[in-house]
Amino acid sequence: MATLRLRVNGETHTLEDVDGSTPLLWVLRDELGLVGAKYGCGISQCGACTVHVDGAPVRSCSLPVAAATGAITTIEGLADAQGELTPVQQAWVDLDVAQCGYCQSGQIMAATALLRNNPRPTDADIDAAMGPNICRCGTYIRIRAAVKAAAANLRESRT
Repeated sequence: MATLRLRVNGETHTLEDVDGSTPLLWVLRDELGLVGAKYGCGISQCGACTVHVDGAPVRSCSLPVAAATGAITTIEGLADAQGELTPVQQAWVDLDVAQCGYCQSGQIMAATALLRNNPRPTDADIDAAMGPNICRCGTYIRIRAAVKAAAANLRESRT
């Protein structure tokens, strides 16, 4: 057991008596009350637990908390302080992407990382980036459309 310091959504948290091998997902959910990232498979295969560490999407269900040494962003940390949704989140709402919603925080985190690195993704780029995130409801067509809409909105806002 150790004392760990995590920077999550812009705030530093000191956690006492945490086993460093505990998956980041459980620390986020059980210790910090950030329940947006979901447990889906526990083996990094579905993407429901996706968060960002230093801007890169990672599967928090299999990342030991001791290895999460960078700035962590969860779905709760994407919107600004006034609750203004990001272009990706807004596209999800506008296009009514979610059906059951269980995987959607992971989908949004993956799409956000994609658009941060590639503001003009092709269908193949979107499929490659989003493919590892499983949607059991099959909303892939709406997910792709939302990524395209968010990309267009991001490009517009930068001009």
